Amino acid sequence: MPAPSDKQAERKRKLTAFLRAEALAQGFDLCRVTLPDAIPRAPERLAEFIAAGRHGSMSWMEETQARRGDPRVLWSDVRSIVMFGLNYGPDEDPRGILSKTDRAAISVYARNRDYHDVIKGRLKEVATRFAARAGEDVKVFVDTAPVMEKPLAEAAGLGWQGKHTNLVSRSHGSWLFLGSLFTTADLEIDEAERDHCGSCRACLDACPTNAFPAPYKIDARRCISYLTIEHKGPIDPALRPLIGNRIYGCDDCLAACPWNKFAASAAEMKLQAREDLKEPSIAFLLTLNDAAFRSFFSGSPVKRIGRDRFVRNVLIAAGNSGREDLIDPCLRLMEDGSPVVRGMAVWALGRLMRPEQFRQLAVSRNQDEPEVEAEWQRAECGA
Repeated sequence: MPAPSDKQAERKRKLTAFLRAEALAQGFDLCRVTLPDAIPRAPERLAEFIAAGRHGSMSWMEETQARRGDPRVLWSDVRSIVMFGLNYGPDEDPRGILSKTDRAAISVYARNRDYHDVIKGRLKEVATRFAARAGEDVKVFVDTAPVMEKPLAEAAGLGWQGKHTNLVSRSHGSWLFLGSLFTTADLEIDEAERDHCGSCRACLDACPTNAFPAPYKIDARRCISYLTIEHKGPIDPALRPLIGNRIYGCDDCLAACPWNKFAASAAEMKLQAREDLKEPSIAFLLTLNDAAFRSFFSGSPVKRIGRDRFVRNVLIAAGNSGREDLIDPCLRLMEDGSPVVRGMAVWALGRLMRPEQFRQLAVSRNQDEPEVEAEWQRAECGA
């Protein structure tokens, strides 16, 4: 008769095998397991990041710091953490669009349905079947919860946090969506992945705004993904020219990773890009009112930032384009209801119009809100 310890080991093995099979059936590419105490340095590193102010205006990171730094604070009963990876590798290098001045660059991950919804739905399917089989409690999390997914994924062996602070996989490069399942079940634990970056600094050198003060450290306040998605209000004028035509996120550091050569493009059942989001026209995007914005980006994560913040980003791309054919769409936005949109229209026109044209426009303007007036003053000074 098997000893109790043998029975426990066999139960662990069977439950872990069942979990991996369910993950594969739901289209996940990777599924590995770690312990809730596997990231002991994470709280210290998170505290350092926040203390330095590198989280920018993401106050939620500070508010959830304790839960984010230790999974057991989030759920005291958790015994195993299962990390899932879903490949979203693009068909080609997404940086090719950066030279097309009439087109807008949307980050690869946002060119289809909101991945939060896609992954959470699949995780719930896995969790439901696993809970029924194991008779244990489960919770699933995708990005929006206070879970440090990247350190946990490294501890579970999905990959390692590269110098750009994102997860890098030997099989999928830098193109992985992550999700997690917390459970009260005891499972077989996988080995952590070690760092394979070596002396490479391709991701650091690729950053347009120099957002990495050092390898493995990021300052969100200079990151285009943060600026175009999380940041509200006007964007630092010094950084605007560096944004180019990136209107939602930035793939440069991810796309530069040499490990991407091992990553195939995402399969059909996963996340294929919408054709109309691969290279949308800047001129078209400048015409979107709130209703048109919501309709065009229905189901997309882009919709979450709202129309005004989005058009702010598009106006920056217009100002960086050097294209006179975008002057008229920008002029129409001078009458927009949003101060942040009007302000960015001023900035864009200051870069697109000839100096004498812009001076005439400035003379004829009406007094506006302080943030818009500040844009006029900067533009008139050539800033």
